[in-house]
Amino acid sequence: MDAKLLIEAAERFGTPLFVYDLDLVKERYRDLFKFIPCEGLAIHYAMKANYNIDLLKTLLEAGAGLDTVSPAEVFLALELGFPKDKIIYTANNMTDFEVDEVAETGVLMNIGSLSRLRKFGKKYPGSNICLRFNPDVCDGDSANTMTGGDLTKFGILFDDLDEVLDIVRRNSLHVKALHEHTGSGLQKCESVYRSMENLMRIATPENFPELEFLDFGGGFKVPYREDEARVDYVAMGAHIAELFEALREKYGKKLGIRFEPGKYLAAECGVLLTRVNTIKYNRTRVIAGCDSGFPQLIRPVLYGAYHQIHNLSNPDGKKQVYDICGNICETGDRFAEQREMPEIREGDLLAIGNAGAYCYSMGGIYNLRSMPGEAVVKDGVLKLSRRKTGDRELAKAIIAAGEK
Repeated sequence: MDAKLLIEAAERFGTPLFVYDLDLVKERYRDLFKFIPCEGLAIHYAMKANYNIDLLKTLLEAGAGLDTVSPAEVFLALELGFPKDKIIYTANNMTDFEVDEVAETGVLMNIGSLSRLRKFGKKYPGSNICLRFNPDVCDGDSANTMTGGDLTKFGILFDDLDEVLDIVRRNSLHVKALHEHTGSGLQKCESVYRSMENLMRIATPENFPELEFLDFGGGFKVPYREDEARVDYVAMGAHIAELFEALREKYGKKLGIRFEPGKYLAAECGVLLTRVNTIKYNRTRVIAGCDSGFPQLIRPVLYGAYHQIHNLSNPDGKKQVYDICGNICETGDRFAEQREMPEIREGDLLAIGNAGAYCYSMGGIYNLRSMPGEAVVKDGVLKLSRRKTGDRELAKAIIAAGEK
């Protein structure tokens, strides 16, 4: 994003502040249709990555569907105008109450455990469903984001296929789709192919005669480091199309194909702006203290994730090494450790990159510090999307919630 525009955003709306380039979100969405030449391709954005309303409206206008993981996400999607047939509900460890709430909307339920499948079939016999299977492939940018293999809580094992078919038959369930998701930030293209192949092995007319589509989740990675190469998604997409066309011929029907990217669509569109308020020299460390903290961008603390950081106020300054720390009462509250940067001075504006996915949406108000405001850029125009809650306002809201 243009540095002048980011500086303008900070001056107009204050810091800390998330800024999202909605034109880039739309471009990334369209890219996937260029990369994956499959008839019947549908892209369902993983809403958990970023639920900013202007971002969601942009994707709605572009024709995207949604992958949702909570009743509130479903309700927000419907309120914004997403058609129910473009929403899939893929929560895990669902409560009976949550299932009932979503079942009332008519949104397709994606079920990933035998326990829930039994209960759902008993209460809602004859329903349309999607089944989530564990792809038996383990990949991702962190052990905490790998959703396949023996250690994960997600998906039904292929070993349990016979029991699945028995539950489906006894409850007259209509399996309209099969689903798998391998992980977030997939490191190997081969993982995508193998997980697809594993799911497609069970996608036969004998097992599931009413299939309409297969959903292969998301996990498409984007570069976070300066020297990190982009994945060749053109080559990947061509191989995906080849694999899926073979399944269509085997099945004897033009099945649809879906992917559920979150990070790929949103990560690079976002920046967190934070202002440096303290420079501290601690013998062997120089600490740059900011007006934001890890609850507002938790990935470095939670995953050890790397985010590029740029000094917008002094981009040509002499390089020095800093620990870039937040304002939270935790020693581990760092956005970067021993990072070489152009000289940082008190008052400088820093831009933390790739902050569009799994940053605001994973945020919280630890230390009772409000989440930042959000601004968006669309068609080159900057506007405030969501204002920051003031400190007194936050305190009063907590009291008011307790009095109800």
